[in-house]
Amino acid sequence: MTVEITALDAAHAAMDAAPEDDAARLRFYERLADSELFLLLSAEPDGENVSPETFELADGRFVLAFDREERLAQFTGRSSPYVALSGRVLSAMLAPQGIGLAVNPEVASSAMLIPAEAVAWLRDTLGHAPAEVEARIASVHPPSGLPETLLSALDTKLATAAGLAQSAYLVAVTYETGGQGHLLGFIDALEPAQAPLAKAASEALTFSGIEAGAMDVGFFSTSDPITARLAKVGLRFDLPQPQSPSFERPAPGSDPNRPPRLK
Repeated sequence: MTVEITALDAAHAAMDAAPEDDAARLRFYERLADSELFLLLSAEPDGENVSPETFELADGRFVLAFDREERLAQFTGRSSPYVALSGRVLSAMLAPQGIGLAVNPEVASSAMLIPAEAVAWLRDTLGHAPAEVEARIASVHPPSGLPETLLSALDTKLATAAGLAQSAYLVAVTYETGGQGHLLGFIDALEPAQAPLAKAASEALTFSGIEAGAMDVGFFSTSDPITARLAKVGLRFDLPQPQSPSFERPAPGSDPNRPPRLK
């Protein structure tokens, strides 16, 4: 029998293997935020209200969530009510209540207790929005000096942004003000998707342990003159395209200000 190793399992194993590695710990929390989690309930949802199953420990009150439906069923041993939420939405729900999170208890190698303080930290970290600035680009160059952890984080993050843009280019830039840095330029991004995409790029920086401001984000159309310059020297990221591209809403959990309400 083949045992599935989920993205959360892999990130947890990497964190366990290097307990002093802050980058590995950040990557685990990034995977937790991006993962769909199945929250065990004590009763079926009532509209937007949910009643999680909770248990008390010496360290406080916890709810139980699993990254696979099968793992939830394995834990309970019966048919149980649940709601599927992203980790970012779940952290927004739990943090104001001072509740911790038990992830995959007893059913996976990634089983762990995340105390309420860590849940609140995750909620606060995910709540940081990139600042908007205007600057004119003087020249673009191939990217250099960026760590592999950031490039990997961007690749993983953008793979979840299906249909929100055609592609993105990472380049080094010099602005007309004389400032220098790196720019992630999205091509043909749908207008409602621009804020979620900018936030996704910002999170990739944060969870890679890279200093904020090390990378700017811009949005361009295929017909913009600068797009050809980006394509010539930039590192390209292709975003997955759905069969029928449409924008109905940002990626699940991208709006932590509207989570379900705890009863």
